[in-house]
Amino acid sequence: MKKQALSTVVFLTTISFTTVAQAANSEHIKQLLATKQCESCDLSGAGLVLADLSGANLSKANLSGANLSRANLSGADLTGANLSGASLFGVNLSGAKLNKANLLGTDLRNTYLANAELNDVSLNNANLQGALGIPLQAAKPEEFYAWGVAEAQKGNQQHAIDYFNQAIAIKSDFAGAYLARGVARYQILDRQGAFQDAQIAENLFQAKNDNPGMQTAQAFLLELKTPQGSKVTTGKPSLVDFLGGVASVLLQFFPF
Repeated sequence: MKKQALSTVVFLTTISFTTVAQAANSEHIKQLLATKQCESCDLSGAGLVLADLSGANLSKANLSGANLSRANLSGADLTGANLSGASLFGVNLSGAKLNKANLLGTDLRNTYLANAELNDVSLNNANLQGALGIPLQAAKPEEFYAWGVAEAQKGNQQHAIDYFNQAIAIKSDFAGAYLARGVARYQILDRQGAFQDAQIAENLFQAKNDNPGMQTAQAFLLELKTPQGSKVTTGKPSLVDFLGGVASVLLQFFPF
């Protein structure tokens, strides 16, 4: 039984490595996995799912089209690396250096980016849905807002709130972000937090002579002042009915 299990492991390992070798420079793959030192390596199309590459030196490496899903790249040096079209879904990038990296079409969904360096990087064409810890300097407040609205639309209210927090941290008078955060808080039954955000949004909209925004905030405040009764039930608030569609309403306040 043990011999059979060992043979299976060897067989699967061989298949896995063969697949990797076909997709990229096999010598560079061996070098990376053995030493975690692979500066300027050709790893295009490499299959490195779940690989432990923490602290690896991948500066200026070509990782275009590579599959690094759920790999550990914490503290890795990816300065100037080509990650165009690469899949980094669910990757731990905490403390990683991504300065001047090419992230065109990179899949960064559900990545963890706390303390990551993203200087001179464009995230406009990367997929960051569900990513956590995006540095404030890495994106514009409007981008954080848009990601928040998308998360709210999918029912991920806490992630949405995190994005709205970041938008507000960059742009303290972002009325739409306050209103959006209030909406998300309402959906998780935090009526007090929602009320506070709606009040701030109303004042900011008023200061900007934005009547549609002010009226929406006032209508939301009126809803929040209404006794809960049967209108709000655990797990299913009536906000969608009230606003006529969360995303469609919130996108009205996107500052294009």
